Parts: sequence; structure tokens; C-alpha cells
Amino acid sequence: MRVRAGPDRIAHGFNRLEHHDGLVEGFTRLIPIAAEKKVPNLICFSGNRRGMSDEEGLENCVVGIKRLMPVAERYGVTIHMELLNSLRDHADYQADKTPWGAEIVKQVGSERFKLLYDIYHMQIMEGNLIDNIRKYKDAIGHYHTAGVPGRNDLDDQQEIFYPAVMRAIKETGYKGFVAHEFVPKNGVQSLRDAVKLCDV
Repeated sequence: MRVRAGPDRIAHGFNRLEHHDGLVEGFTRLIPIAAEKKVPNLICFSGNRRGMSDEEGLENCVVGIKRLMPVAERYGVTIHMELLNSLRDHADYQADKTPWGAEIVKQVGSERFKLLYDIYHMQIMEGNLIDNIRKYKDAIGHYHTAGVPGRNDLDDQQEIFYPAVMRAIKETGYKGFVAHEFVPKNGVQSLRDAVKLCDV
């Protein structure tokens, strides 16, 4: 579940202090609803840089997310900041590197704040997927998939070998879901194929 708190929910995120009141209000309203509906995770965004340094953006994100942690901890709902690529799909987005996001997780210091590691986006930005999954496993709370290039099926027309990536995730001890977030070429059959491919 994603929280919309501005004209563009991805560009309008926690990296700007002036967004915090609206974002905190929105999450504070939705966290109890998520808990009641047994939705364990909510997604947030860093927002776009718009000239802001990564250091300032990181500091601002920590300030805002820390405000959310008491209610998230009380209701047992985890807030995940999604890592997205800024090269192709989300120009200027700030949370576009795993180390940057992992530092926010470290500074927030709560089990109720983690990263959403989108494999598609991080292949475009960083590559080195398996090593990064292993290195930052404690900061990652959820995963998304899609084929690169094209954001399509997890088939032999794209560059990620998903069985190896899924084995690496499994080896970290991860027990949650892996969400398939791609544009299918063959409808439901594409999803069936993806589930089968990732069942390691």
C-alpha cells in the first residue's frame, strides 16, 4: 500500500522538511487501518532531489521517518522506502542507490523501517544485485521484480537471471513475499511463469 501525500506521490517525499507534516498525517491515519486489515507493509518515497544534496536529503528523511516510528511500532506495520532508478523511469529521484537508503535505515534505527529493494530498478542503477542483497540484507524488508530492459516478463529476453537472485534472497533468511511488478506480455500466464521461475 502506498501513501499519497502530494501532487506526485513519488516526487513528493520525506527528503523535504515541508512535506513532513502532510506525510506523517497520512501515514498516521493509514497505519492503524493497515494493521486492522492485516497489511504488514506500507511504502514511502524519498522524493526528488530538485538540487538538494544527498547529505541533506538523507538527514531530512531520517527526521521525518523517525516521527512515524512510534505509531508504526505500536501497530506492528513496517514502512518501506522504495529504491527506484533515476536514469530511466524516475528522473531526479533521490533514493536511487542502496547504500544511501541503508544509511537511512541505520540512522532511523527501528525494525519498522526498511528498504523496498526493487530488483528491476537496482539492476539499472547499480547492477551487482546478489552482492548488494547479501551486504544490505538487514536493511531490506521487501522485494519487487521485473525484467530488464523493458520492465516485462522474467524471461530469457532480459538480462537478470532471476533463479540466482532468488536463491541469494532465500539464503539471507528472508521470509516475506516477493512482489511481481512488471508489464506482462501474456497476461496471467506471465505471472504463473514468474512465480515458477522464482520458486527456489
